[in-house]
Amino acid sequence: MNAQPFASTFAACWQDLGLAAPPWTAAAPGGAGTLAVRSPIDGEVFGQLPVCSPADADARIARAHAAQSLWALTPAPARGELVRRLGEALRTHKAALGRLVSMEAGKILQEGLGEVQEMIDICDFAVGLSRQLHGLTIASERPSHAMRETWHPYGLCGVISAFNFPVAVWAWNAALALVCGNGVVWKPSEKTPLCALAVQGLLDRVIADHAPQFAGLACVLTGGRQLGQALVQHPSVRLVSATGSTRMGREVGMACAAHFKRTILELGGNNAAIVAPSADLELTIRAMTFAAAGTAGQRCTTLRRAFVHADRIETVAQRLRQVYARLPVGDPLQDGTLVGPLIDAAAGDAMANALASCRAQGNVVHGGERLLADRFPRACYVRPALVLTDTQHDTMLTETFAPILYLMPYTSLDEAIALNNAASHGLSSCIFTESLREAERFLSAAGSDCGIANVNIGTSGAEIGGAFGGEKATGGGRESGSDAWKGYMRRATNTVNYGDTLPLAQGIRFDV
Repeated sequence: MNAQPFASTFAACWQDLGLAAPPWTAAAPGGAGTLAVRSPIDGEVFGQLPVCSPADADARIARAHAAQSLWALTPAPARGELVRRLGEALRTHKAALGRLVSMEAGKILQEGLGEVQEMIDICDFAVGLSRQLHGLTIASERPSHAMRETWHPYGLCGVISAFNFPVAVWAWNAALALVCGNGVVWKPSEKTPLCALAVQGLLDRVIADHAPQFAGLACVLTGGRQLGQALVQHPSVRLVSATGSTRMGREVGMACAAHFKRTILELGGNNAAIVAPSADLELTIRAMTFAAAGTAGQRCTTLRRAFVHADRIETVAQRLRQVYARLPVGDPLQDGTLVGPLIDAAAGDAMANALASCRAQGNVVHGGERLLADRFPRACYVRPALVLTDTQHDTMLTETFAPILYLMPYTSLDEAIALNNAASHGLSSCIFTESLREAERFLSAAGSDCGIANVNIGTSGAEIGGAFGGEKATGGGRESGSDAWKGYMRRATNTVNYGDTLPLAQGIRFDV
C-alpha cells in the first residue's frame, strides 16, 4: 500500500468523524517544525503535520488555565453532563475512531474498537462519579465542633500519552479530570498524533455545542520531546499524568518534584504469570497467548515472563509453540488477523537484539522472525517469540516492548513468587491454579508485589472499574476506576466551631 491510498483512507475516516481535515503542511519531510505521520501497517510517511510552537503551546495552556478557573466553580453534576455528551459522541463515532486507532497504532481492528469502548466506559463511570465526589464527616473531640473532609479541583492537568493506547489513556485521565473540575492539556505520542487530533476535535465540538463558555478548557499539543518538557515545566500545569518508559517517567518525576507538582506515573511493566501444577491448561494457554501476543506485545501489561511448574513446562511449551506457529500475523485491518505490526523498525531491532542475547546465553528461541517484508518492506511484522530458559537473566529482566515470552521452570510457589517479584517493575501479574490456597497466597502480602494481581486470567485487558497502575519502576500512579479520582483533586480538612467557647484540642489551656 503506498502513501497516497493510505492518505485517502485516513481522509475517509476523518470525514466519517465529521471533522475538518487535519492541518497538513506542505513542508518537506523532516523539515523544521514538522511531524511526519506514518502508519505502521506499511511504514510509509503519508503526510506532515505542523509542530506546535512554544508560543502556540503557551497560548493554548493560558486559554485552558483561564477556562479552568471558571470550570472549577461549575457544579460537578454539570461537569458530568459535558462528559456524558462526550461519551455519546464517542458512541456515535466508535467505528470510525476505532479504525483510525488501528491504522495509526497498528493494533488489530477488534482492539481499536475495544480501545474506543474503553473511552466510552470511563465516560460513563465519570458521569456517575460527578455526583459522588464526597468526603467524610469526622468526629471532633471538642464540644460544639464539627469536622469534615472536602475535595476541590486540583488545577490544570497535563497528560502525556504513549503510542500503544493513543486515546484510551487520555480518556482515563481526561474524563476524571474534567468531572473533578480541571482543564486538560494533552501531549500525545509523536507516533500517533492523528488519533489525538480526532478525539480533541470531537471534544471541541461537544464543548462548542453545549458549553461554549468553556472553549479551550482542553487542548492538544502535537510535537516531540521538547514540547513534553515544556508542558511539564509550565507553571500553570499543576499535575502531570505521564504514560511511557521508566526513563521518561524518571525525568518527568524529577522535573515535577522541583516545582512540587503532583504526578501520576504509568510506566513500564515486565509482567509475569505463574502456571501451577493444577492449572486448567485450556484456559491458561488461551489467556497467556492473548496476554503475550495481543497488540503485538506492545501493552504495558503484556505478559513477558512465565514461570511454569517443572511438571508442566514441557506440555505448556509444546502447546504454546503450536498456537504461536498458527497465529495470523498481518494487516490489522483484515478480518482474521490477530497480530499486527510493531510500531516501527526500532521496535523490531530491539526485539532482534534481545533474542540474539538469549541465543548467546544458550536459550532456545522459537519464532521471532521477520514476516511480510516483501509486501511491506518499510513496516515491521514479526512472529511472536518463545524463549526457553533455566535462569532469569538480565535480558529477561529487561522490558522489551515486543512479543517475547520467556518460559522458565519452578519447583515451589515461594520460588515462583520470588521470581515474579525480582523484576524492577511492578505493574501486572497473574497465577493459573485450581488451588484456593495458592491463589490467596499469591494475592496476599506475601505474594505478588504488583499493582495488579490476577487469578486465572492474564496480565492484560484490565477493566476501567479498578484503579490501574503499578509499583516500583512502574511509577506508583493510579488511573481510571476505584478512587483514582482523588488524584485529580485536593483534599481539605475543615473544622467548624458552632459554639460560643473556644476549647482547644488535646486539652491544651491557653488563657489570655
